[in-house]
Amino acid sequence: MKAVVYHEYGSPDVLQLRDVALPQPRPNELRIRMRAASVNPVDLYLLRGSPYMLRLQTGLKRPKNNGIGLDFAGVVDAVGDDATAFRVGEEVFGQIAHNSTGRTRALAEYLCVDAAVAVKKPDGIGFAEAATVPLAGCTALYAVRDYGQVTSGQHVLINGAGGGVGVHAVQLAKHFGATVTAVCSEAKRSLMHDIGADHVIDYQKHDFTAGSSRYDVIVDTISSQTMRRCRRVLAPRGRFVWVGGPSTNRWIGPLRLALNVFAMPLVARGYRWMVVSKNSTAEDLATLAGLLEQRALRPVIDRRYPLGNAVDAIRHLEKGHACGKIVIEI
Repeated sequence: MKAVVYHEYGSPDVLQLRDVALPQPRPNELRIRMRAASVNPVDLYLLRGSPYMLRLQTGLKRPKNNGIGLDFAGVVDAVGDDATAFRVGEEVFGQIAHNSTGRTRALAEYLCVDAAVAVKKPDGIGFAEAATVPLAGCTALYAVRDYGQVTSGQHVLINGAGGGVGVHAVQLAKHFGATVTAVCSEAKRSLMHDIGADHVIDYQKHDFTAGSSRYDVIVDTISSQTMRRCRRVLAPRGRFVWVGGPSTNRWIGPLRLALNVFAMPLVARGYRWMVVSKNSTAEDLATLAGLLEQRALRPVIDRRYPLGNAVDAIRHLEKGHACGKIVIEI
């Protein structure tokens, strides 16, 4: 079978499309005939082996796992003896753990995964659309539902609303009854209104921290403003939920920004400062599958690539300007 692999850390140039052995499912596993996968910023961290702290899990000098891609969607091709909840031919999707070792990952023609991470794909939802949801959708669900505790009538701001997590967060906040302000580029304004945003702020023209509006919850996916500035527009007892952001620190990467969030209660009392740190579960993915089926959640695909052009997809991800998710169709 064909799979995208890498045997050294580096840029997307180290990725290669190779013939590899067909994986055989262990007793608790499913083998998936892959139909689609999506890529996420964490794939870049794994590919580069940066920040260096990450290599304590992934391999100090070279990667322990040579595959790439965590989000998958496809058809069950074989079932392990203990994976009795699924049958051959069922359509499923899910997310591989980033610290899994010894197997290919989602950018491959076949994939073996623990049955516990797979969920049945809703009827009427395409494989490409389903593949956009697992990591980004669950992250947004945790940010909005669990950490933000968004409820009807609240005012919520999503900074980085046009990214993979952002497009899910906008829709989920709206689903929970909030008035939603999306911060993104002007080019994404129409999409933001289409997926439910009530207001859109073009970050290139306006600083959302300088406005007069106050927000009960801020979900920050890109760290474009300091938390001290974000405090200016938080309502009393408001919640700041940090999802991520770019970092050039080679040793601890975005953890430096997370540490800033943890320190904020020392200088800004009366607010809640939180870092999303939950791992995706099949139960929560099933919740999102239900919203997909109800059409309460709409997948947003920026570009689609065939497996043979996966390097181009990773390069596009690296630029950081995708609107929604980048999908590999297999």
